[in-house]
Amino acid sequence: FIMFVDSSLSVVVLAAGQGTRMKSTLPKVLHCIAGRPLVEHVITDALELGATDIHIVFGHGGEQVQQALSAYDLNWVEQTEQLGTGHAVEQVLPAIPDDHLVLLLYGDVPLITVQTLQRLIAAAATGDALALLTAQLADPTGYGRIVRDAGEKVQCIVEQKDASTEQLAIDEINTGMLAVKADRLKKWIAALDNNNAQGEFYLTDIVGFAVADGIIINTANPDEICEIEGVNNKRQLAELERAYQLRQARQLMDAGLTLRDPARFDLRGELIIGRDVEIDINVLIEGRVELADGVQIGPNVILKNVSIGAGTQIHANSLLEESTTGTRCDIGPYARLRPQTNLANKVKIGNFVEIKKSNIADGSKVNHLSYVGDTTMGSDVNVGAGTITCNYDGANKYQTIIGDNVFIGSDTQLVAPVVVADGTTIGAGSTITKDTSAGALTLSRAEQVSVKGWKRPKKKKL
Repeated sequence: FIMFVDSSLSVVVLAAGQGTRMKSTLPKVLHCIAGRPLVEHVITDALELGATDIHIVFGHGGEQVQQALSAYDLNWVEQTEQLGTGHAVEQVLPAIPDDHLVLLLYGDVPLITVQTLQRLIAAAATGDALALLTAQLADPTGYGRIVRDAGEKVQCIVEQKDASTEQLAIDEINTGMLAVKADRLKKWIAALDNNNAQGEFYLTDIVGFAVADGIIINTANPDEICEIEGVNNKRQLAELERAYQLRQARQLMDAGLTLRDPARFDLRGELIIGRDVEIDINVLIEGRVELADGVQIGPNVILKNVSIGAGTQIHANSLLEESTTGTRCDIGPYARLRPQTNLANKVKIGNFVEIKKSNIADGSKVNHLSYVGDTTMGSDVNVGAGTITCNYDGANKYQTIIGDNVFIGSDTQLVAPVVVADGTTIGAGSTITKDTSAGALTLSRAEQVSVKGWKRPKKKKL
């Protein structure tokens, strides 16, 4: 982004509201959309714009807000009394140089886009103006109205409670977002009074001051109405979540992703896709996820910080986190890959199988109802149903090493530390506590007996 003005950009984010309608102990601006706090969405926009500095005006729950955003370099300014938006902006102005352009944003309006803000900044640079972000609404109730003269020049903003019947019929509304030079903003803020229905210092009154000073007032508009919508309750939070997710879904589909239903897709991080990737319904993606060419994701899958190789299929109801796969793997349904799991190529992880902190080489299969943890597994291994690695003795974890071309019968326990040599066959129902010999059949079973006269227990009558 190239600044449209000669001055530096100071971004002011108002985040002092208590948010009582959220009915929560969590400060409003810390409620999340796509897994990130509302206010963080605004901050990342400011950073993408190339802001020289970012000022956060905080109030309720300030300590929590500061802690949640500790990774960012921000100037924190407390508003101890809630006396209106004009008063809130006044708190931060001493920290902003006179020659900076001030861009005013709101911590509870998270879907504003960088593209819209670029137009707002450009509007401020055109004629060295005061630039307002406005929008036309079918129902403008609750918003301040933009009052224009016969020549369509902005004259003032009238708040809902102070508007006449004629003014209430105006459908162009003030979003609250604006851009203006700091020296002018300081002058106008100092002239505000609270002689209005709310008894507050309205920031919107600066428009009348600008008109009186002969300053041009330009306007810019958002691409979508959701960009200007704020969050005041849990219903609005959910509505903006869906709007944001649909925005992401559309961007990904434009990039070539096949989504079976964009309305049932959730991305809470970053998704990198190859060609011909398909994602079914109700898939949740968190952190950084990479899906190579031809990957197919079934319904109800959760992916967290994973890299999936080309041609891999992940079937329904599987959970993968902090893991990688090679090409043409087959995973699930109902499989779980826990952190530090790395699959090579053509690996099969079947239904109700859990893999943790293990490396599995080409062509190996763990098909049914098994647990493999802290294991290095060679290629072309077949693990029978119900097999587990006993990697924990109650105090310490131990490694299991499985060589190439091993066949492990069903219901086997591998008690670590243990090495299963290349070519080993393990009989079903065995408990392996010692290293095996290469190419040998290894099993451990008690002699089978039948007990005559034994009677099965019966349920006791109450």
